Amino acid sequence: MRDAVSKLGGDPDKINPICPSDLVIDHSVQVDFARTPDSLQKNQDLEFERNKERFRFLKWGATAFRNMLIVPPGSGIVHQVNLEYLARVVFSDSEVLYPDSVVGTDSHTTMINGLGVLGWGAGGIEAEAVMLGQAISMLLPEVIGYQITGALDQYATSTDLVLTITKHLRQIGVVGKFVEFFGPGVTALSIADRATISNMCPEYGATVGFFPVDNATLAYLRQTNRDETKIQTIEAYLRASKMMRNYSDANQDPKFTQVVELDLATVVPSVSGPKRPHDRVSVSEMKQDFLQCLTNKVGFKGFGLRNENLGAAGAFEYEGKTYSLKHGSVVIAAITSCTNTSNPSVMLGAGLLAKKASEAGLSVAPYIKTSLSPGSGVVSYYLQESGVLPYLEKMGFNNVGYGCMTCIGNSGPLNDAIVDAIEKNDLVCCGVLSGNRNFEGRIHPNTRANYLASPLLVIAYAIAGRVDIDFETEPLGHTEKGEPIFLRQVWPTRSEIQAVESKYVIPAMFKEVYSKVTQGSKAWQELQAPEGKLYPWDTTSTYIKKPPFFENMTEELPQQAPLVDARCLLNLGDSVTTDHISPAGSIARNSPAARYLAERGLTPKEFNSYGSRRGNDAVMARGTFANIRLVNKLVGKPGPKTVHFPSMQELDVYDAAERYKQENVALILLVGKDYGSGSSRDWAAKGPYLQGIKAVIAESFERIHRSNLVGMGIVPLEYLPGQSTDSLGFDGSETFTLHIPVDCKPGQQISVKASNGKEFDVKLRFDTEVDLTYYRNGGILNFMIRQMLQ
Repeated sequence: MRDAVSKLGGDPDKINPICPSDLVIDHSVQVDFARTPDSLQKNQDLEFERNKERFRFLKWGATAFRNMLIVPPGSGIVHQVNLEYLARVVFSDSEVLYPDSVVGTDSHTTMINGLGVLGWGAGGIEAEAVMLGQAISMLLPEVIGYQITGALDQYATSTDLVLTITKHLRQIGVVGKFVEFFGPGVTALSIADRATISNMCPEYGATVGFFPVDNATLAYLRQTNRDETKIQTIEAYLRASKMMRNYSDANQDPKFTQVVELDLATVVPSVSGPKRPHDRVSVSEMKQDFLQCLTNKVGFKGFGLRNENLGAAGAFEYEGKTYSLKHGSVVIAAITSCTNTSNPSVMLGAGLLAKKASEAGLSVAPYIKTSLSPGSGVVSYYLQESGVLPYLEKMGFNNVGYGCMTCIGNSGPLNDAIVDAIEKNDLVCCGVLSGNRNFEGRIHPNTRANYLASPLLVIAYAIAGRVDIDFETEPLGHTEKGEPIFLRQVWPTRSEIQAVESKYVIPAMFKEVYSKVTQGSKAWQELQAPEGKLYPWDTTSTYIKKPPFFENMTEELPQQAPLVDARCLLNLGDSVTTDHISPAGSIARNSPAARYLAERGLTPKEFNSYGSRRGNDAVMARGTFANIRLVNKLVGKPGPKTVHFPSMQELDVYDAAERYKQENVALILLVGKDYGSGSSRDWAAKGPYLQGIKAVIAESFERIHRSNLVGMGIVPLEYLPGQSTDSLGFDGSETFTLHIPVDCKPGQQISVKASNGKEFDVKLRFDTEVDLTYYRNGGILNFMIRQMLQ
C-alpha cells in the first residue's frame, strides 16, 4: 500500500498502523520430524530455513511501522499468547479506562471471549483497514443467551462440552449472531474451559461466544501473573460500570433475543467427524457410526464404499516389521490446536492417561504419526513439572513445535510405505486430533476421515490404532500376561486432574515464560532485516512478491460495468470451506503452483506449503481451488478441475481461469449454503479475485468470508429463500448477465438473466452503505488509499 500511495503522488508514511500495541505473528510449523527427543529443534530449524524471507519481512515491519510489537515465531499460538499474556480485560489510556477488545485476522480470535474480552475474527483485508484507522461496520446482531446449568460428569472433558455446544448451535443457526453464556453452570467452568468453548465459536457459526467477567476471571489473571494493581483497577472499573457478573444471581441475567439451554450433566465423551467439526458422535456410538459412514452415499457422513470393498487391507513394512492397515486405521494422532492446548485440564488429563496406560504396558504402534504441539511454553513447563511429560513421550507424543500444526494441515508427510498401502487399497484411514477443524483435505491428503477429540481420546485412539472400536466392550490392549486393559481402567477423573492442575499450574511459570517471549530464538535475534519506509522487493523471491492489487489503480473511482455473459468457473455444493477455496497445506507435485515453482528451479522438497507462500500472489492464485477434495459439479469426480466452455476441455481451475481471462470472459461462482465457512482466510477472496471472479451467487455465506469478498470488490449475491442452483435448473454451462444499479441500496434485489432464457432475482449481500462504498472503490484497501490521498 505504501508503494501504491507513493506511485499516486501521496506520502507513504501515512500508511501506518494505529493498533494500540500488539501484533502477534502466529507462525504455523510443519511436523516433518516426530517421535524423537530432538523433534522440536529439528522442526524449528527447518521452518526457519524455509521461511527466512517471510521472517525478514516481518522484522522489517516492526521497525518500519509505529505501534507494532512482534512476538517472534516459536513462542506459541497467537490466541493462547493473548489469553495468557497480552489481554488486559480493561484498557487504560492516561486517565481513561475502557473495556479491552480485539479484532484478529484468524477466526479463532473469539477464544479471548472466555476471558471477558469482546473480540472476533475479521478478514485479513478488513483487519488491514482497521489498522489504518477504518472502523468496522456491521448490522446490529441478535444476541442469543446460552444458559448453562448443572456440572460435568467426572469422566467428561471441556472438549466433549464444546463439541456438544457446537452441534447444538449449528442446528439452531447462529451465523452472524452474538452468543452470550450465562447461568449457574458457568461457575463450574474454569477460564480455560470457557476459552475452549469461545475458541470454537467459528465452528458453531456465531460472531462471538462471550463469557462476561466474574471472580474466576480475576483469579485467572492472578494465576497467569498479571499485575495485582491492574487487577484491582479492572475489578473496580467493572463493578462501577455494572459489567462484573455473578453467574449464580439470576437477577443479573440480561434480556436476550432467544434463550437456549444445556445441562452439563448430559454431556458425554464425544468426537466430531469425519469431515465437519459440528458432526458430533458420542464415543459409545463411534464404532457403528464410522462403519455406517463407509457405505453411506458420498457426503459429509459418507464415503460411498461398496460392500465388497469393506474388508480391504494393505500390508507394509516399517522399521523392519510388517503391519497392516484397513478402513478405520489411525495413521495420524495429534495433540494440537489452541482449542485444547491452552487448557491445563485436558493437557494434564492426557498426561495422566499416558502415565496409567504406560504403567499398564500399553503403547502406540510406531508407524502412527504422533505429535504434541503445545500452545505456549507454559504448557511444556507444567507437563514437565507434573511428571507426565516422559509418559507422553513414551507414547510417541514428543513436542514437535509451538504453533498451529496438524490442525491447520501441517501434519507433514507420512511414510511412503503407508501412503502406498492406503492408495493401492483405497483405504479410508484416519487422523485423530485435538483440533477445531477437520474439513476434507485439510489434515492430510491420505486421511479421508478425521475426528476432533480431546487430547485424552487422541491418545486412546492412538493406542487402539483404529477408530472402529467400542471402548466399553473392547480392550485398548493387553498386558504381557494377556490380560485385557480397558479405557475406563486408565482414564483419569476430573478430580484427579484438578488436583494436579492446582499444584503445578502456578504464576511463576507464566512469569518465567513470558518474561522472554519477545526475545525469540538465536536465529531470530541474528536475522538481519532491511530498513526504510518502503520494502525492497526481491524480484527473484518465490516467497515474498510485490502484490498486483494496486497496479492499475487510479485516483478516480473506476466505472462500474455490468457483467455480460459471465461464465460459471465452478458449480459447488454446500459447506464449501476456505480450505476448499484456498488450501494452506502441502503443494501437490502435479499442480499449477508446483509447475510455477519448478520453472524457477525449485525441487518438490522445496515447495513447502501454500500457507508458507501466502506472500507470493503467483503461487496463491494458482493454489486457489486446488483442494484435492473439491467437488465441482461440472466434473465427474473430486479434485481441483473444471470444464472450460465452450471448448468442453477439462482443465486445472487456475488454467481454465487464465483461458477465460485471455478471452475477456468474466467469471462467477454458483454455490450452495454456508459458502466460505472455516478459517478467516483472506486468500480465499484474493485468490478468486486474481482468477477473474467478479461475483458469487450462493444460498448463504459465512460472515467473515462475505466480508472478505466485499473487501476485494467481488459481489456477493444470495439466492432468494427456497431457491438454489439446482432448483432453478442450472448446471453451470450457462452464461449469466447482471447489472448492479449505480444507486443500489444494501440488501437490494437485482435481476440475473441466464443464456437458457431464465431470469431470476437475487439479493445483494452488501449489508451496509460502507460495503457499497468499498465495492464502488474496487475494494476496501483501494478505498483506504484514496482516503489517504485526500
